Amino acid sequence: MSGDRAVALAHRHLEEIGRCGGRLVVPEDAEWPGEKLASLSEGDRRDRGSGEPLALWVRGPHCLSEFLSKAVAVTGARAASPYGVQVASEFGSDLAANGVTVVAGGAYGIDEAAHRGALTSDGRTVAVLPCGVDLAYPAGNSVLLGRISREGLLISEYPPGVVPARHRFLARNRIVAACSDGLVVVEAGRRSGTSYTARIAAALGRVVMAVPGPITSATSVGCLELMRDGRAIPVGSTADVMKTLQSRTDGGSDSQTVSASQTVPPEATS
Repeated sequence: MSGDRAVALAHRHLEEIGRCGGRLVVPEDAEWPGEKLASLSEGDRRDRGSGEPLALWVRGPHCLSEFLSKAVAVTGARAASPYGVQVASEFGSDLAANGVTVVAGGAYGIDEAAHRGALTSDGRTVAVLPCGVDLAYPAGNSVLLGRISREGLLISEYPPGVVPARHRFLARNRIVAACSDGLVVVEAGRRSGTSYTARIAAALGRVVMAVPGPITSATSVGCLELMRDGRAIPVGSTADVMKTLQSRTDGGSDSQTVSASQTVPPEATS
């Protein structure tokens, strides 16, 4: 792409983000969450996805760095069980009520339940999208994402108009992990994008937690394996999450990490 064409494209993207009430946030801006995102560029990049984003496209009336100063990611299966939806909603609501920003990917299932829970408490939530923030993806969550754009924040490293693609889901998941102080996996399959997010979170030094589920449920397999292998701390309430995060802050030894050698197939996009 020629220089003139690249400049014209950049101007077009800025006009498009302005029309939908958004903005471009770069590392030089005061609201850039540098302390969180810098961890994506430290050490072996293979353990941290695609590295630190060059910029973030943001929709919402709040300061990004302030919103992420105290944040927990809640994620899990798209094909969530009623149990998982209830737990994710309660965690989202209780975390938000405790002044914690709930970060998720805006997807069906566990993600949307966590977002909705946070909003019911008039709390903070951030949806990290695998596409431009001017697009509603998935389309079935358009009303939810619209509300988050007004009351919370939508963020993406992709400019307006960029549609979802397979590799963009996993790239999105690394930002979900980086934006948080800890990650709570509510439900997950054995091999999934959620497992990838847990691996990245651990590599970034975030504490990984998992919610126990019925041994008869396929959506509990991923959580049970994370706990069985010592790669996640079991939590059963928001109090457990807050205590675990506080222990990490105080230098406690009960945090556990996910092996960086764990692999996830490229087709995993949840």
